[in-house]
Amino acid sequence: MNEPNFELLFPTPVMFTEIGREFTKEELDFVEKHSHITNRNVGNVTSNNNYILEEPEMVEIKKFITEVVNEYSKRVYKPKFKNEIFITQSWLNYTAKGEFHHQHEHPNSFISGVFYIHTDSTKDKITFHRSGYKQLQLQPESYDIMNSDSWWFNVKTGGIVAFPSSLTHRVENVEADETRISIAFNTFVKGILGDNHSLTEFINA
Repeated sequence: MNEPNFELLFPTPVMFTEIGREFTKEELDFVEKHSHITNRNVGNVTSNNNYILEEPEMVEIKKFITEVVNEYSKRVYKPKFKNEIFITQSWLNYTAKGEFHHQHEHPNSFISGVFYIHTDSTKDKITFHRSGYKQLQLQPESYDIMNSDSWWFNVKTGGIVAFPSSLTHRVENVEADETRISIAFNTFVKGILGDNHSLTEFINA
């Protein structure tokens, strides 16, 4: 048999990039202040304020994240009609050593993501999971992107990851000594979705 060729059909795009600058003192002071105003989550804590990117101290970070999610949409979906991806909710996550962030998705959102304020790039990571029922399961001898049910990536300070909000993800128990801090966010679409002639049009002005 000739060497077979494999094509990855209908992949799930996960986009990584970086802000490319240091955080300002104003931004870091704001993040520190909100570390004392939190709610207990399943495995870590989150800020009481779940519109954190609407605060004046976060204006430049919000601008950067908005650029990222619109670039994701442009590259992945290649929309025919003009639209804009805008941030809906956003919140700070504080995950100390031994804590975790439970496995979950983001309903009522289009593109979600995580922007990292403080991490240990040698230990901190995000893990994604393949969803859906598997009728048969063969135990792999080695794992790759075709046979794995989960896959993880290291994350670092100033980095951001964007992905479809339906993609299941989690943070495993944090091993780093310092608290991992991130901003998570949801988005929605403004403009034309679908198409008039195919009877799928929806206009969100």
